Amino acid sequence: MPPDEPDRQRIDRWLWHARLVRTRAAAAALAGAGHIRVNGVRIDAPGRMVHNGDVITVALDRTVRVLKVRGFRERRGHAGSAQSLYEELS
Repeated sequence: MPPDEPDRQRIDRWLWHARLVRTRAAAAALAGAGHIRVNGVRIDAPGRMVHNGDVITVALDRTVRVLKVRGFRERRGHAGSAQSLYEELS
């Protein structure tokens, strides 16, 4: 991992960087409402840290996505780089 990339990140930032939601506020709302599980445990705070290898289950509008965390970015990038942050398990 390059030195400028973190080894963990807040769930709301990670969801936004991975482009699963349009805004960081929407990611925080998902987490606060309990629509996200990390390693099978429901979370209710957007400040929950996720690590490389964690399995995240996200209940979106009409779908449920199960993703394995593969990396982090310090800044939000284009869609191609966002897909490298996770592996789709569902």
